[in-house]
Amino acid sequence: MDEVPLLEIRHLDKIYDNGFHADKDVSFSVPSGKLVGLIGPNGCGKTTMMRCINKMHMLTSGDILIDGESVLPKTPTEVAKLVSNVPAEMTASFGLTVFETVMLGRYPYLQNMWWETDEDETLVEETLKKFGVHHLQDRALNMLSSGEQQRVLIAKAYVQEPRLMLVDEPTSHLDMKFKLEVMEYLKAMVKKDMTILVAEHDISLMARYCDLCVIMKKGELVAIGEPKKIITPELIKEVYGVEASVGIDNEGDLYVLPKRVKIEQQ
Repeated sequence: MDEVPLLEIRHLDKIYDNGFHADKDVSFSVPSGKLVGLIGPNGCGKTTMMRCINKMHMLTSGDILIDGESVLPKTPTEVAKLVSNVPAEMTASFGLTVFETVMLGRYPYLQNMWWETDEDETLVEETLKKFGVHHLQDRALNMLSSGEQQRVLIAKAYVQEPRLMLVDEPTSHLDMKFKLEVMEYLKAMVKKDMTILVAEHDISLMARYCDLCVIMKKGELVAIGEPKKIITPELIKEVYGVEASVGIDNEGDLYVLPKRVKIEQQ
């Protein structure tokens, strides 16, 4: 008997009210226990697809299944117990401390009008230590560095105990050290009962850390598979319109080096 995929997307279409067709008949599935890179140019439908997965957006047509069950009839609370979300940045922290921010991740499990239980507090304390921000727990979130804020947002998603974590451009505002640090945390978090889907522009970073890559262009699925098997100069040119060198370094990691782009004359 075939194993049920953790995430299965079936013929996803999303058309916005202004007529923009963001995702076009996208279908793919991923198993549990994988770090999956979602790659493509700006406007290719990555963020829209993730917002459809967690029901921030409604699908125009198609279906999205977690562990074989459609998310479409589920309530927001039911979805939040399955899927957590890490935005590229927190646009408003409302003066919350690090501890309070991470504790927000427990909201799907509140049983009554009272706030967190002792078990919730213990989980948050342990998670703060796991992500190296315990010493910052009383600090206001907006007073942290970009790298520290990103770790806090990942910790908040982690305490939701999801089956699927959606991470949108986690390294976009980070320097080289913090880019690697965030990816190391994400890689270490993947376990047999959870998959992480990361939307990111840095192809070399995704190729190094991800088990699978999903490549999109103009709302359509171009390729899905192991990075070393699908990322080629031909694919980079097809998806980005850029000529690039693709190689393997002396540690066996794949890298992509953009070389040139043709500028269209107006």
